[in-house]
Amino acid sequence: MGVLAVLWEKWREFRRDFYKITLAAVITPLMYLIVFGLGIQTTSHGEPYLNFLIPGIVSLSTMTGSFSAVAQNMSVQRLYEKALDQVMVSPTPLWQFLMGQVIGGSLRGMYAGCMILVLTLPIRTGLIFNGYSFLIMFLNGTVFSTLALVLSFLAKSYTDAPRYTAYIITPMSFLCNTFFSTDAMPMGIRQVVAALPLSQTSGMMRGVASGLGFSPWGMVILIAYLVAFSLISVTFIYKKKNL
Repeated sequence: MGVLAVLWEKWREFRRDFYKITLAAVITPLMYLIVFGLGIQTTSHGEPYLNFLIPGIVSLSTMTGSFSAVAQNMSVQRLYEKALDQVMVSPTPLWQFLMGQVIGGSLRGMYAGCMILVLTLPIRTGLIFNGYSFLIMFLNGTVFSTLALVLSFLAKSYTDAPRYTAYIITPMSFLCNTFFSTDAMPMGIRQVVAALPLSQTSGMMRGVASGLGFSPWGMVILIAYLVAFSLISVTFIYKKKNL
């Protein structure tokens, strides 16, 4: 019930700020599509560059949408509203509260990704988006929602959330197989960047969109990130309870 209560709160917030959330979700990715996709007429791997770019932009949108939906919100709730303290003394298990935050953040990221799919429908690219695409989007959203949860525990003030975006999210946005392939990077750097969650998501989304399928290892890597970030979150909660 605790998870459903948090999701209901997220739904009411989404309905209240629908236009703001939608505009924030589409403006930046739309600019990327116009500038890189339509403004630069080129090819990638023998196909129109848009066929490479659109799955990357969808993956990018799920990352930024999920992360931003959790990071600053949880930082404010933890530091100023003392939400975690209130949940600890309530009958609601803390893990249900946090799971609701992660699922809600992931759904927000999926919404951002789906908006990009809607915007690109008029473009006849021949790309395929199916159930696997949405599963990948959801899993990517849970990874970055959980990462945002971890960083919200580290935040000393609500202004730390934008800093984390600049330190982590922005570099991954441009490096992780979104606008250009990681194959063009030098050895060493290429392997590190390719192992990051957004690189795996972009690669799998691109494989499904092109009809070639995706490697199960991408899913394994995303699940490994999810487990690692979840364990770190549990560690923070355990310390909090024993202060």
